Amino acid sequence: MSDNTDIVDLFRKIGIRASRDAIEAWLTHAAKTKASPIEVAEQLCTLEQREREARNLTRRAKMATLGTPKSLDRFDWNHPRSIDRELYEQLHGSLDFVRRAENVLLRGQAGVAKTTLAQNLGLRALERGFTVRFCTLPSALADLLKQESIPATERRLRRYTSPDLLILDELGYVPCDSRAADLLFHIVSRRHETKSIVITTNLAFKQWGSVFHDASCLGALVDRFAQHCHVLDIDADSWRHKDAIKRSKNRKPKSDD
Repeated sequence: MSDNTDIVDLFRKIGIRASRDAIEAWLTHAAKTKASPIEVAEQLCTLEQREREARNLTRRAKMATLGTPKSLDRFDWNHPRSIDRELYEQLHGSLDFVRRAENVLLRGQAGVAKTTLAQNLGLRALERGFTVRFCTLPSALADLLKQESIPATERRLRRYTSPDLLILDELGYVPCDSRAADLLFHIVSRRHETKSIVITTNLAFKQWGSVFHDASCLGALVDRFAQHCHVLDIDADSWRHKDAIKRSKNRKPKSDD
């Protein structure tokens, strides 16, 4: 093991990132199988590639801030009265919309799982090697508005313009002033036809003016976002309301003393 340890240290010095345990296990296996020099080199490259891919995924997952959404296999497609399941599964399965820099709008009332469906698009994109960022629209705009100078704002904008897929959750629940609308316009405009955006909302496009009051850029913002956009409308009762009713029915009444 001491010889293996010396070799591991040498690997570390030339930038091999695989863990010590993985390297030592591979060395033991290579010795037992009497692997040829070419096989040893191939196995080391495979081991290192897997480690780098795992670290890359960990880094991108941390940046994405997707949380731990309910997995799609737990999603009840029979709950909504209306939803284009075929469209969603095509978007999720192929991710061609990301490659073509197209947008997605998930629209429906509160509690119909728009966020869950959006997060699962993000998770799928991470698995396929894309960079992703998920956040609520109010938090993104608040983050940008608190910057104290134009250069600081420009630097922070890259957080929302650089990922391959940007997911902005909850458009429509918090009103925004014209400055916030301008910032969203900058994000949409800079990503237009170059990178994808997913937005969840409870509002039709014509109602966005109720959120961005007196924003002169609103028409251009909607025009750019909607030009290459897949719209998925969800007509359903609130999952949370349904769950609350179920829990209430299952709750046993207290017995009288």
